[in-house]
Amino acid sequence: MQLRAVTYNIHKGVGGVDRRYELERIRDAIAHHEPDLVLMQEVVRGSRRHGNHDQTERLGDWLGLRHRTWFSNVRRRRFGEYGNAILSRFPITDTENVDVTVGPKKARSVLHARLRVRIDGRGTRTLHVFNLHLGLSGIERKIQLRRFLASKPFAGLDHRTPVLVGGDFNDVWGSLGRFLAPHGFAGHEPAPRTWPAIGPVRALDSVYVRGRLALHRLHRSRLVLAREASDHLPLVAELEIT
Repeated sequence: MQLRAVTYNIHKGVGGVDRRYELERIRDAIAHHEPDLVLMQEVVRGSRRHGNHDQTERLGDWLGLRHRTWFSNVRRRRFGEYGNAILSRFPITDTENVDVTVGPKKARSVLHARLRVRIDGRGTRTLHVFNLHLGLSGIERKIQLRRFLASKPFAGLDHRTPVLVGGDFNDVWGSLGRFLAPHGFAGHEPAPRTWPAIGPVRALDSVYVRGRLALHRLHRSRLVLAREASDHLPLVAELEIT
């Protein structure tokens, strides 16, 4: 069973250069790649500055991805709240959030969704998806990954179970893949550069897989529109449940 996933820090729908809020650019940048699964970070709800839009529901409706989950990381009285979201073509049977905040730094989390993916002629398989947004310091990121790896949703999974971990790792030095490898994860080396979108020099975003899930290709979007829509580029993963 082949599927396509996109991970994308949408920057609340605000352009990285022109600072203009236009969620339609985010929609079009994602829709071009026709994904089955979208992992998004910095997704807003209830902000006057952002049209009071529920961005998870709005983008899910536009993209025709009926199954959705969102969890707030940061709440601000004047600017609503924002966090991580997952949009899926496949049913989400369970979802929960793993708090990996390292105080007193900004709140960070890993959003977990359990999906049931129909395999043609062979029934369904469970796919576990983890969408994360890690912190800005190297030590903070390592602590957060250790907490994720020890968390109940992940730690109890059989090593053969298909698992996808993606998102904004803020991986400035490109070192976190080596941290995940001992736990059975495989990725793409080197990861494509995604930040800043206008002229990327850092591979802040990535995707890793484990178990009976293969990563055949990982590439950044080359759309001109994507360079304008956010401060990150979308990252596209071609996957197969084996």
